[in-house]
Amino acid sequence: MSANILKFKNETESLKFIADQEIQFIDMNFTDLLGKWQHTTEHASTLDDYKLKRGVFFDGSSIAGWRDVDNSDMVLRPDITKVALDPFAAQKTVKIFCDVYDPETDEPYNRDPRSIAKAAESYIKTSGVGDTAYFGPEAEFFIFDDVKINMDQNHVGFQIDSEEGPYNSGRTYDTGNMGHRPKPKGGYFPEAPIDSLSDIRGEMLTVMQDMGLSVEKHHHEVAPSQCELGIVYSTLTNGADDIQIYKHVVHNVANSYGKTATFMPKPVFGDNGSGMHVHQSIWKGGKPLFAGDSYAGLSDTALFYIGGIIKHAKALNAFTNPATNSYKRLVPGYEAPVLLAYSARNRSASCRIPHSTSDKGKRVEVRFPDACANPYLAFAAMLMAGIDGIENKIHPGEAMDKDLYALPADELAQIPTVCRSLREALESLKADHAFLLKGDVFSADMIESYIGLKMKEVELYETMPHPAEFYMYYSS
Repeated sequence: MSANILKFKNETESLKFIADQEIQFIDMNFTDLLGKWQHTTEHASTLDDYKLKRGVFFDGSSIAGWRDVDNSDMVLRPDITKVALDPFAAQKTVKIFCDVYDPETDEPYNRDPRSIAKAAESYIKTSGVGDTAYFGPEAEFFIFDDVKINMDQNHVGFQIDSEEGPYNSGRTYDTGNMGHRPKPKGGYFPEAPIDSLSDIRGEMLTVMQDMGLSVEKHHHEVAPSQCELGIVYSTLTNGADDIQIYKHVVHNVANSYGKTATFMPKPVFGDNGSGMHVHQSIWKGGKPLFAGDSYAGLSDTALFYIGGIIKHAKALNAFTNPATNSYKRLVPGYEAPVLLAYSARNRSASCRIPHSTSDKGKRVEVRFPDACANPYLAFAAMLMAGIDGIENKIHPGEAMDKDLYALPADELAQIPTVCRSLREALESLKADHAFLLKGDVFSADMIESYIGLKMKEVELYETMPHPAEFYMYYSS
């Protein structure tokens, strides 16, 4: 677990900390099916041992994809091992991660993403495959100065603006246009003043560390206005918790600078999109199971894990790439890994084997996910696919160590790809989800609800006229 997150042994100890630190409010945070953090805030004076153990009641019918109004009572039960001081609150506040329980059964709610992640961690032990799964996500994002969105019957469109945008090279500013900005696809690792976002990234990383994350680095990404922050890998549920704090900090620090941040995979036409590459490995008894003497120093277990990811990739897309916008990133030619292959060096492959001089560093980097994903569901689903690959000895075939985009058309056609649309991903999940149901990690009820919720987004997207259609067809 991240070393600096406050950890308590019991409710009495947490209450003592709240009293000693004169905490005024306790933010009870949980994650909905879409991956968004939700919260309700309790005054510190209302908390006691009983309330912390029982939890806080709320209306589940008001959370998309959860309960009907005639059966809406749900319970938020705080996880006292995951507490962080909230640096954005005006009053002294702590944020506590919560699990959602069904008050009738007193069991974790089968549509609660965090409970699903915990169930996946339990399943890896009961399956006998291993005892610990580590996940290291790398989430990219854009920072803009201004965003306008219109969705009216007579006005559909958006407008983004950033001083770093190459589209502003000829713009007149009151303070002058200094002319230093990244060119399209020219934003990877430039020094200031071309990189104008270093200070804001540094503050984001500092705030994340203050909230308990173990941090590593920050840098400018390929596209103008695009960034990435590096945090240390963790176990599955803790890693998903860390992504929720990561996104919370990015949004709020940007806001404090008078800017706006987005994890949309493809907010800018004609340049790189934002992904969330996810490094993964399985351990047992303190030993890394992905180290061996096969390709790139991997074990057969690691290769079978990759085989499971590739076999179930299209179903995984429903969780790892859950936005209609995700599939504007997953197109060839923009460093987005659409081809279902693996390689030690090739970043056009969907599964990359990062170089490591230690057995402990042997892992697979799954490159097609993006940060619109609900991290609990995406990580759990990938683990279940990998375990299925191990259990059924699904070999991924030969590695591809050449530029996959430069292959002849007939050879390229033989390589399977990720989905091309959210509709295809949801249909793939509907047809291929038995691997997720093992050990009651996911439930058929949850998957059905998730598909229904996401299909509403598909239908809105598919029925809304697009500006490009006016451009192409208005004079037909």
